Amino acid sequence: MRTVGVEEELLLVDPETGDPQALSAAVLARAALNDATDETFEKELHGQQLEFATHPQSDMAELGAEIVRCRKEAGRVAGEIGTAVVALATSPLPVSPSINMGTRYRWMAEQFGLTTQEQLTCGCHIHVSVESDDEGAAVIDRIRPWLSVLSALSANSPFWQGQDTLYSSYRSRVWGRWPMAGPTSLFGSAEEYHRRVAAMAATGVMRDKGMVYFDARLSEQYPTVEVRVADVCLDAGTALLIATLVRGLVETAAREWRAGRDPIGHSVELLRLAAWRAARYGLEEDLLHPLFLRPEPAEDVVRALLEHVGDALADSGDTDRAEQAVSVLLRDGNGARVQRQLLESTGSLSAVVAECVRRTQA
Repeated sequence: MRTVGVEEELLLVDPETGDPQALSAAVLARAALNDATDETFEKELHGQQLEFATHPQSDMAELGAEIVRCRKEAGRVAGEIGTAVVALATSPLPVSPSINMGTRYRWMAEQFGLTTQEQLTCGCHIHVSVESDDEGAAVIDRIRPWLSVLSALSANSPFWQGQDTLYSSYRSRVWGRWPMAGPTSLFGSAEEYHRRVAAMAATGVMRDKGMVYFDARLSEQYPTVEVRVADVCLDAGTALLIATLVRGLVETAAREWRAGRDPIGHSVELLRLAAWRAARYGLEEDLLHPLFLRPEPAEDVVRALLEHVGDALADSGDTDRAEQAVSVLLRDGNGARVQRQLLESTGSLSAVVAECVRRTQA
């Protein structure tokens, strides 16, 4: 059974006003006093962010429990210094992001200017174990068409600097400003993957290979494929669904590779359009079907993803959990829909954040 790990980035906000607070250093210092944190939390680019990473898990119920535990622990530690954590991929309220100290972050600020300053966005990254770089590169080639569906399911960033962007995932649009981010053309082999990454690093545009921000990449630290397209999800259950689907995609792709089935050869240009449509509309309008890249109802496209990974989900015992989570998400909406509904009912972005703080740890 392939193991799965989840990294989530959370916003630190004032529990009364919902305004982002640059208190990550204080939260991390507080967490360091507690041995139970087990070095779970890390700093991110901005002082208004806190990141945690789960342990690799093969049982999805255990992974879901750990996501909930990490969120609760983050909330507890943040509360001890008077701040709160919230699983929002962008701040609904206006913010002037504060870049954390460190040589790497200073270099990024000098190299990329306003792009770095404005990258106060929170994502959810899924690591799934692979047996080798060869398998990993084959997986990356074969999961490309399906990643936009994950973006639509996880979309949780409709607001930016106090305004409705009209997007469901504006985070992905901001993230796409990095020149090394986005979908990739086919690699064909691990050798070609590493050759291309080395060529990118040799340009000097990136500080190192760790700044390869592909939608899916081989991890520099772990024997995993890392999928990086999802917004941080408002509900922990949605994060678990994304992790479940990513493992299903990785396993399905690996089986296709071993069976000698070629990947779908969609161009990067078309994949960018699919990603844009997922970011713009989420689950509210048609998505581009991954096999044909033609508009179809969002529910049909999501069901097509479930069918695509069906054998892998059945073999791992995740079918019922995934189907139920998808049904709930299609009925109740993703984080973007929930945020807009909260604004409509309360008339206040501060109230939106307050309710999302509660839901983050529900």
